[in-house]
Amino acid sequence: MNDLRAGGPARPTLLKRIFTTDDRTLGIRYLLLSLVAVFVGTLLSLAMRVQLASPGIRWPLHGPMLPEEYLSLVTMHGTLMVFFVLTTAPQSGFANLVLPQQIGARRMALPWLNALGFWIVALALLVLLSAFLLPAGGPIAGWTSYPPYSAVASAGPGQGGGMDCWLVSIGLFCLGSWFSAVNVLVTVLTERARGMTLGRMPLTVWSWFVSAILILLAFTVLFAALVLLFCDRHLGTAFFVPQGDWISGQVVGHGDGSPLLWLHLFWFFGHPEVYIAILPGMGLVSSLIANFSRRPVVGYRMMAAATVLIGLLGFVVWGHHMFVSGMNPYAGTAFGLTTMAIAVPSTAEVLSWIGTLWGGGLRRATPMLFALGFLSLFIAGGVTGPILALPALDQYLHNTFFVVAHFHLIMAMAGAFSIFAGIYYWFPLMTGRLMSERLGRWHFWLSLIAAYVTFFPMHLEGLAGRPRHYAQVTGSTSSLASLLPMERGVTWAALVLGAAQLLFLFNLVWSARRGRAAGDNPWQATTLEWQPVHAPVTVGRGPYEYHSGSSEEDFTPQWDAASQQE
Repeated sequence: MNDLRAGGPARPTLLKRIFTTDDRTLGIRYLLLSLVAVFVGTLLSLAMRVQLASPGIRWPLHGPMLPEEYLSLVTMHGTLMVFFVLTTAPQSGFANLVLPQQIGARRMALPWLNALGFWIVALALLVLLSAFLLPAGGPIAGWTSYPPYSAVASAGPGQGGGMDCWLVSIGLFCLGSWFSAVNVLVTVLTERARGMTLGRMPLTVWSWFVSAILILLAFTVLFAALVLLFCDRHLGTAFFVPQGDWISGQVVGHGDGSPLLWLHLFWFFGHPEVYIAILPGMGLVSSLIANFSRRPVVGYRMMAAATVLIGLLGFVVWGHHMFVSGMNPYAGTAFGLTTMAIAVPSTAEVLSWIGTLWGGGLRRATPMLFALGFLSLFIAGGVTGPILALPALDQYLHNTFFVVAHFHLIMAMAGAFSIFAGIYYWFPLMTGRLMSERLGRWHFWLSLIAAYVTFFPMHLEGLAGRPRHYAQVTGSTSSLASLLPMERGVTWAALVLGAAQLLFLFNLVWSARRGRAAGDNPWQATTLEWQPVHAPVTVGRGPYEYHSGSSEEDFTPQWDAASQQE
């Protein structure tokens, strides 16, 4: 009341600060939540690498790692990274941070739904991590949770309470992701400023828009599969468990279920999930390359159409994950063709990025370096995609480390580099300061080199027949003991990759308090999130600006004019 009498705004209470509906605050919280998830997930992956490089190592206060404990690390690592990092940070985090401003809106269209979505996702993360506290530990069925092992509590340690935690966590995550996706769609469709037509939206907005549609469709199917699996576990149904299965010394199954049903449902979600994770990064990289090259995006309409086409084709390629399941060869051929077809719009986007870079006045700031790293990793990981799209080759390479190398390069590492690019780029909007360029360059080069040294040799391991999900490659019956030196080299590279992220954490914390003041527009960007709050509203795309009040055709190529003046 004293503030109101003095004419000043009332200070928000602690409760209002916690349950704020401010979209930028929620975006920062999503990013912090992903930071917690990636920290835990990285520790789990490093523990796996040490186990693979030194089989039989005695862990402090624990002893040797059992095979089922290794499988638990695999499951939790994959779940944390896919859902709570690669899906949450680039979509929910960055969209809340800048999407309203990029389309000239004041805020997200549905702020309360937006805030509710965040808290549900945060609860989902807590439920998942709580599996570590259970006596039997976390689930061991992998992040894909294939039945019948995921449907039978007696299948192994962690398949009881740990598996239930996984089901509840991912179910909550689906619900929170729906709320976030609906908020993005309604905001883009109803809150754009006058003159901001769909054909003028930044490519970042296009990518968030398409990803939101994918979330609504794909996560609905996943949620239905989760409900069916929960019913198999606790209500006596038999959707996924065939009659007469022999698991852990006992016969299970009392119906005519099929594990293949889970594969179809899960991968109908699983492959669009790849594009949910990578499309926001592709949109961001398009924007950064144009901005730091001081050139318009080459083929803007083609890029927007390619984004939509990637989303559409993402729903018709799920079967390439099932080539070894015994599917009809004609169906395998169809899925192989659609998988190769989806490479066409992806290649179009790569050519647009290269065309935009060609002849541009390139500025090698840290965000641009990570955008270039994304481009490199996206190409390196993508070239192995057509190999796995061929059923004859996939029969041999399926479930080997060749697949691990492929999706870690094109999804995990490329996705992570796009997240780093976004954080370095939009850090001034969060703190008013710039992150250290020197530390950022060290972080980039160490991460890029270590990423290639970590994951590229895995292609060779896969070609040698190295299977996934095995806790060691040595043993009396193993024919893969010769791969142990390569495993050790990969592990050292992974440790360097993990250590490089400590530079990022230090840079993040130090720059938030002592970084150089950024000013209103440190990158000389033309998208609207960088405009001062009280500046006239302008809308446009790429290097073009449209000032409200002028005709819709009145565009001025700002960078071209600047180059002519020079």
